[in-house]
Amino acid sequence: MPQATSLAAELQQAFGVEAELVAGGGGVFDVEVDGALIFSKLAEGDRFPDRGEIEKLLEGSMH
Repeated sequence: MPQATSLAAELQQAFGVEAELVAGGGGVFDVEVDGALIFSKLAEGDRFPDRGEIEKLLEGSMH
């Protein structure tokens, strides 16, 4: 879970929000904002987001 923890810290620094990390299994890693799926590791071919990728997706969805 180190990658998820690092991503949570990035989001807090960039947006001032507290990310909720929920332990799961099976390699699932989803990012949701207000119930909307922003990123899914499974849908992306088992790929974890690159550094800064979630921030860019969030910034794009705010405009």
